[in-house]
Amino acid sequence: MKRWIGCVVGTSAILAWLAAFQTVSAQMYKDLHSKLEKRVYKNAEGETLPYRLWKPENYDPNKKYPLIIFLHGAGERGDDNEAQLKNDEFLTLVLDPQHPAFLIAPQCPRNSWWAGLRRQADSSQPWPNELTRPMKLVIELFDQIRKELSVDPDRCYVTGLSMGGFGTFDLLLRRPHDFAAAVPICGGGDTSRAKEIAHIPMWIFHGGADPVVPVSLSRAMVEALKKAGGKVRYTEYPGVGHNSWSRAYQEPELREWLFQQVRSGSGESSGS
Repeated sequence: MKRWIGCVVGTSAILAWLAAFQTVSAQMYKDLHSKLEKRVYKNAEGETLPYRLWKPENYDPNKKYPLIIFLHGAGERGDDNEAQLKNDEFLTLVLDPQHPAFLIAPQCPRNSWWAGLRRQADSSQPWPNELTRPMKLVIELFDQIRKELSVDPDRCYVTGLSMGGFGTFDLLLRRPHDFAAAVPICGGGDTSRAKEIAHIPMWIFHGGADPVVPVSLSRAMVEALKKAGGKVRYTEYPGVGHNSWSRAYQEPELREWLFQQVRSGSGESSGS
């Protein structure tokens, strides 16, 4: 199937066809993995971070494109530069030819975390403000990619699932004026600091029966953001366990909503 499509209709036609459907087959996602270039970021201290890069079809360096950062969950940690694509429904975000964009998917090392907070049932507990080495490298990579490629600085987005959901909130708190929108899935954040990121439009997702990351963490963050005047949407799937990302990334309105968000010159975001 992959060979026939590649030979006859080409990548552009594949993307156009996939974009017409809200549900994409698992094999179709897998067939797109080869389009994500394998790279390794290395800083001046010799620290490295493997990542995959998706470039817009027919990339024109004279144009500016949105950038999406995807942060995977704890089960995909490692150094093979492959596992972070396991839950690949996030690729739905870049399948529409009407919204060409860059996407970077870094891989967190084993026994490491995107955020200092792993998970906790009681959101009233003090939240650690530790900058983990992987998150430090993600921030450095983010800065490098914006210099290397033709990225629209007003259309940078971050999304993540589970451990990556925590990482999404952590990255926003560390770079509160760099992102136009965020999509945290089955994660959690520091509610005491919600005001610092309330200006960033967010669409938060969680399964109502999540046995791994308590849904109370997303509920508490949504409440805190709303109290701070935040532009937040929240979707909770009743009876759904930890895997809420498969449904979230295929929400019919998500892609259009995301690309409508634009950061203003003040560092705040517009849209809803």
